[in-house]
Amino acid sequence: MTLYLPNTTTAAITEALTAERHSVGGGAMNIVLTLVIITDEAGHYDAVRAATEAGREHPSRVVALIRRDADAEPAIDAEIRRPGTSGPGEALLLRLYGPLGEHPDSVLTPLLVPDAPIVAWWPGQGPQDPSSDPVGRLAQRRITDAFQAQDPLEDLTRRTANYTPGDTDLCWTRITPWRSLLASAMDQPCGWVTSASVAAQERYPSAELMAAWLADRLGVEVTREVSDGPGLTRVRLATDRGDISLTRLDGGVATLSRSGRPDQRVALERRSAATSLAEELRRLDPDEIYESAAGHLGSVLSGSGA
Repeated sequence: MTLYLPNTTTAAITEALTAERHSVGGGAMNIVLTLVIITDEAGHYDAVRAATEAGREHPSRVVALIRRDADAEPAIDAEIRRPGTSGPGEALLLRLYGPLGEHPDSVLTPLLVPDAPIVAWWPGQGPQDPSSDPVGRLAQRRITDAFQAQDPLEDLTRRTANYTPGDTDLCWTRITPWRSLLASAMDQPCGWVTSASVAAQERYPSAELMAAWLADRLGVEVTREVSDGPGLTRVRLATDRGDISLTRLDGGVATLSRSGRPDQRVALERRSAATSLAEELRRLDPDEIYESAAGHLGSVLSGSGA
């Protein structure tokens, strides 16, 4: 069931939520966090759908703050979706008109669930400094996606320069399977890594983070190569016992090659927004590995003038 409240107030929304909760016998009391989506009309559908899929693993109150006509009179149009309509948690779609779009925190604060952690997600163009954003200041975790920016590398560079514990980016989450496979391969005797290379489509921010992670963890020079994609296509580690390479050319299946061993085919599909978001929602503490890789990348990109 969906309840529509046109031209409403936060007090009326809160009253409606309380009534809905009493009618279903729980609702918000079962959630583990509040996921706040800051988006626009064009991007809200895909973002809410991804949040709904992720919510099957992490029951959440999803609050989508959708900016509308900035020149209109201040107003809120609310859409409340019951648990079961949009996954196990509640979903609130709030369309903010006029100046309210510039002050979404004033609308959000009365709707927060006491003691529930807050995660802010910008599925489109995100702020350069998420921790100083009005909504970001309320959140324990702040998720952005540099890939959606007009210039992904510039966007990622500026954001790594403003990194605050609790920040993360889906460009990092997309390479988790790659990092896991490479770490597993290196758990076996493989020799001393002397250099590495990362191949991906041009100006692909996940590849830059992969290169930064390898350079930071292994302390070796990492060469960035441009391929036809899609996305990340190959990581090669040169060791004193031969090469280790992970190659994916079709976006679905990869080949793991190690000197002296038969090639191994492994599933390595490109990750959806829902899958990446669900991974980020599994942790509410700062990601120290991302912090280290982002810091390394920031120093490299700022030094190169990218």
